[in-house]
This record gives sequence, C-alpha cells and structure tokens, in this order.
Amino acid sequence: MTTALEKPPTAQAQRSPSARSLADTVFRARELSIGGALLLLIIATWISNPSFLDDQGVKDLLLNSSILVLLAVGQSVVVVTRNIDLSVGSVVGLTAFACGHFASGTDHSAVTVLLLGTGLGLVCGLVSGALVSFGRVPALVVTLGMLYVIQGIDHAWAHGRQINAANVPDGVLSLGSGSVLGVPCLPLISAVVLAGTAYFLRTYRSGRELYAIGSSPEAARLAGIPIRRRVLAAYAFSGAVAGFAGALWLARFGTVVADAANGWELTVVSAVVVGGVAITGGTGSVWGAALGALLLTTIGSALVVLKVDSFWQQAITGVLLLLAITTDRVVQVRTTSALRKKSRR
Repeated sequence: MTTALEKPPTAQAQRSPSARSLADTVFRARELSIGGALLLLIIATWISNPSFLDDQGVKDLLLNSSILVLLAVGQSVVVVTRNIDLSVGSVVGLTAFACGHFASGTDHSAVTVLLLGTGLGLVCGLVSGALVSFGRVPALVVTLGMLYVIQGIDHAWAHGRQINAANVPDGVLSLGSGSVLGVPCLPLISAVVLAGTAYFLRTYRSGRELYAIGSSPEAARLAGIPIRRRVLAAYAFSGAVAGFAGALWLARFGTVVADAANGWELTVVSAVVVGGVAITGGTGSVWGAALGALLLTTIGSALVVLKVDSFWQQAITGVLLLLAITTDRVVQVRTTSALRKKSRR
C-alpha cells in the first residue's frame, strides 16, 4: 500500500488525490504480480521436486528469508525518502561479530545481545544519516564509504578469528533454532517488525512525511516538514534494524566470521526495488519490499533444489532489478502525462 502526505489545498494539491489513486492502483498491482510470481515459482519447483515444500523445506525457506526481509524493511524507509543505504551488509557483519564476541563464554540473555546489536547498528545509522542530512553529502558516497569503513573495522577487530557456536549462550542460539506453535522464531520476529513499520508509515504523520520528502523535497520543505531530521531518523532506523539483524544472524548461524553478510547490500536494494519501492523515492511499501525479499530468496532456494548453477541467481536478480527500475520509470512518465492531460481538461 502506497502512502502519501496530505498537502495544503493548492492547485497542485487538488490534483494529488488523483495522483495518489493512480499510484496506489499501479503499485498494488505491482505487489499482486510479485505475489503471483512467487506463488507460481513455488508451485513449479514443488512439481519438479516435491520435497521443496515438505516440513523442513518450508522451514528453511522461512528462515533463509527472515534476515533479508528485515533488512529490506529498514532499507525501504530510507529509499522512500529518495536516498539509499549501501552499508547494511557491513553493519550486519560488524554487529554479528560484536555480539558473538560479547556473548562468547558468558550467560548473557538473548535480549541483552539483541539490544547490543541494535545499539551498534543505530550508531552506524546515525553517522550515515548525519552526513547525508546535515553534511549534505550524497547518500551513495556516504554509505559506500561507510561500507568500507565498517568492513575495515570488522576485519581489523576479527584479525582472522571467528565466533564458534559452541561458545554462544543457548538462550541466543534458541532464537535461531526455536519455534512457537511450530513456526520458527525468526520469521515471527521479522513479521512483527514488518507489520509495525507498515503501521507507522501509514498511520503516523512523521511516517507519511517520509513519502512526501521522497515525492518532492522542495515541496516538503515549503510545507514545513523537517527534512533533515526525518532523513536522519530514516537512516537511524535502517541502521538499528541492520544491527538487530546482525544479532539474529549470530542466533541463526552461531558461527560468525568477519565477512558475514558480505555483498548483501545489493541484494537488499534489489529486493526493495523489485518489491515496488521506487528508487526515486515517494512510492512503494514495506509489504512489497518483503515480497521482493521472499521472491529473491525463493529463487535461490529453487535453483539449489533444481541443481542449477548459483550463477543464475545473480543473473536473474540483475534482470529483475533492471525490469523493476524500467517499469517504475515508465509508470512515472505515464502517470505524469495522464495527470497533465486531466488537469488541462
């Protein structure tokens, strides 16, 4: 569901309901098409290999997609403001190793470890957000630089060491292996974060203002929206979610090395854009981003089940990304043209 901020009753604002209605229709159709493609992929893979949807297969699919869904949710909040965060993968790696180092050989609770990971990620997000919003440095430059800085810190700290699952407290590992009523804990946690973020973006004024910033920064400024603070908050949220995901990475895998989640930033961006969040900002939803993450994860799992070379996963992801960006551009041009014709009439 696409969200937009209500504007003052100007001539431009009088056309905004039509614009929102058209955009809502287009992106709802986009999310439905992704859901349909996901369903067809699952059915086709199941027909080829029935074990794909047995109990363990479904559990693995949910677990494999949980962390990517979380990262896609955080990234979506940044992208709707017409920005990007390429540092999320390195934040996951740093916080996973930091949480493992902190918890190894101790009896720290899972809550303490999760808070540590979230706090470290929040600091990283605040640094990136401050440079983008107050330093006026392009988001691509800032977050790419942060990616390498964080990776350098992580490798220097790890110095070839790794965290072993045998040293991680059982309470932490139980998050990755435990379940509630037969449903693994990690997908449930991801679903709660997803639903909470979607509710905030749709219901609260500050959430709707993020869409207004992405739609038109100049109009948002004239409307009195605190753009710098909102962008800073978006990056802080993305960093906190990435840090939280890093702690869950430790719970999921137990064994952590310095390059955990290396390269995931591009997968996360692909999931968000494929899911209907326009790279130019202002439109899309976290629900669509989650569907994009599920689709990419399912493609990877299906290729493994069908014994297809993993190279094709990257190729397919690239094709989907290009198609999504092209579709967004075509929709944007046609929407603008349709609204201009309607205003002339």
